[in-house]
Amino acid sequence: MAKITYLHPNGTATVVDVQAPNTVMRGAKLNNIDGIEAQCGGSAQCGTCHVYVDEQSTVPLPPMDSVEDDVLYGTACPRRESSRLSCQLPVTEELDGLVVHLPEAQS
Repeated sequence: MAKITYLHPNGTATVVDVQAPNTVMRGAKLNNIDGIEAQCGGSAQCGTCHVYVDEQSTVPLPPMDSVEDDVLYGTACPRRESSRLSCQLPVTEELDGLVVHLPEAQS
């Protein structure tokens, strides 16, 4: 299980415990967190689970593959160096303490 913080554009934070083998996206959906649409259900096709990983984070993340990289160029809010698709971030105990910023729009 990992404690993940979702920071909303208005500055509020939602902290939830997410169990493996979920993803950061699925953790948001299971906990009714606004700001993650996940229209494709987690198949890295739509970009509506875009998040910005907190730049202070030292949590080890899996490398980005070419599909995720391509999809991030078509997201509603600008891609940043810290951009990731939350559906491509599998929850493990190592993700405990992860902080992600939700963009202002997903579609």
